[in-house]
Amino acid sequence: MTVPLEDYALIGDGETVALVSKHGSVDWLCLPRFDSPACCAALLGDKRHGFWRLAPEGEVLERRQSYRPDTMVLDTEFRCEAGTLVVTDFMPQREGRPLLVRIVRAVAGNVGFVSRAAFRFDYGNMPPWIVPEGTGLAMHVGPDKLALHADAPLEIEDDVVVSRLLLAEGESRAFVLAYGRSNEIVGDGIDAEAALRDAEDEGRRWIARLGNDGLAYPQAVRRSLLTLKTLIHRPTGGLVAAPTTSLPEQPGGTMNWDYRYCWLRDAAFTLDAFVECGFIEEARDWRDWILRAVAGAPEKMQIMYRVDGSRRLDEAELPWLPGYRFAKPVRVGNAAAGQLQLDVWGELMSALHIAERAGMERTTQGRHLEHAVVDHVARVWTHPDQGLWESRGEPRHYVYSKAMAWVVLDRFLNGRGAEELSTERHAELHALRDHMHATICAEGFDAGLDTFTSFYGGAEVDASLLLLPKIGFLPMSDARMAGTLRAIEAQLVEGGFVRRHRMEALVPEGAFLACSFWLAECLLGVGRRADAVETIEAVIGVAGGTGLLSEEYDTRSRRLAGNHPQALSHLALIQAVLALKRFDDGKRGNDADL
Repeated sequence: MTVPLEDYALIGDGETVALVSKHGSVDWLCLPRFDSPACCAALLGDKRHGFWRLAPEGEVLERRQSYRPDTMVLDTEFRCEAGTLVVTDFMPQREGRPLLVRIVRAVAGNVGFVSRAAFRFDYGNMPPWIVPEGTGLAMHVGPDKLALHADAPLEIEDDVVVSRLLLAEGESRAFVLAYGRSNEIVGDGIDAEAALRDAEDEGRRWIARLGNDGLAYPQAVRRSLLTLKTLIHRPTGGLVAAPTTSLPEQPGGTMNWDYRYCWLRDAAFTLDAFVECGFIEEARDWRDWILRAVAGAPEKMQIMYRVDGSRRLDEAELPWLPGYRFAKPVRVGNAAAGQLQLDVWGELMSALHIAERAGMERTTQGRHLEHAVVDHVARVWTHPDQGLWESRGEPRHYVYSKAMAWVVLDRFLNGRGAEELSTERHAELHALRDHMHATICAEGFDAGLDTFTSFYGGAEVDASLLLLPKIGFLPMSDARMAGTLRAIEAQLVEGGFVRRHRMEALVPEGAFLACSFWLAECLLGVGRRADAVETIEAVIGVAGGTGLLSEEYDTRSRRLAGNHPQALSHLALIQAVLALKRFDDGKRGNDADL
């Protein structure tokens, strides 16, 4: 049976992740990195497509899943008639090869458990050849090998590696899964209990750097930061949008995309959140990843890249996988990488501007890029594009895209790059920036509807318009933004949750969680603190028991939807809470002045 997304938790080692269900099953695992083929793909199918379940034998009366405080170490607790069993899952920070460690412990009573490991390579398509190796069993297909080691007996039953044991109260057993190349001996080489202590210490040391005291919802912010850290590819600094592919945005629909890549659109949001929270090193790593990916040719910039900065994301379908809740097709790769989306140049320039304000030294490459991006956007800003939501239909003149093109010139003229201009060029760019702003307001705002519209000449609104104040295009005090907020609340908001655009389909896509946090920031901008808090709390309230947020929330079924967990959702949560703190600090300052 399909497991709800809120019943999955995330563990990772800074290069890949595993999703572990409340049933004790690893149902998604890509090795050796985020965008590698999965060897556990039951998330998008069933047990035929790869899983590793470790749970009590017999009936389970109650399940509970939680992270150890301020860590990515996961405990899944099973209460049975015979007692209580806890499975502790984590992935040690990688030193050589990927490891997944599972420690099972009887904390009350004498409890029997069973481990069933059915790894299937190539996204569930290929069963491995299983042979004894050292103290464990090795499973290999083509270039890939997994080795499972345990201080418990391992047997092979119909291509499944099985271990059964009765644990006395206080007794534990450790299982270590290691990945390597098929022509190598893959040993475990690890003290599981020592690695567990190291994993806890590492997480707590890292989050202790949080440099913004007095935040509301501190646990949600800390969990979001830890989740984002887990989604950063440690060797390169790239942040993946989500660690999964093809989790549907629309129940049973075809809006199933691969998000295991790095979107430039997340650049400014990520830098802003990390800088304000005091994680300057991670912000600098992300800035440097962006510079390496874009190189010296902004006209050839893609909207997304692989975690190492490579450009090939050819899209393909995997017909042997039935899909999550039977939503097909299952896709790998993402054809949207080749789209024209004007807003990404604004994201790049905004990210460089944030880095500059945070005290990061401008690089020679960064200076070159700033000038080259300005020249390029001056040539192309009038072109239609696919927009923030990556439409696969007809290109249009999307308002948010145009506003982000304006951001390119605005940030450049307010940064150190402007000091390198001649007087004539400075005046020319000032005039172009003002012309862009005036054109967007004239073409993008419909006075009869009293709102900005999704695209020039349209009559619909979309949630990207909530970002216009955030990017500094217009303040919320502007009457045009007030009208836009009214239109979005009337057309897109349902119970505090915001849809990206109005859906007339019989089965609409879910509400987009990041947009709901953007709404909260706009509500703060017009002084509606109580409504903003209600919105923030509504979204935090739909996170699973482990505090993870997907891309969307289906208000009908009251389930999370879309790829899980979603970096942008957690970034938007952090930014909304930071905006609430700034609002409260400003109000206290005004009260003190009185």
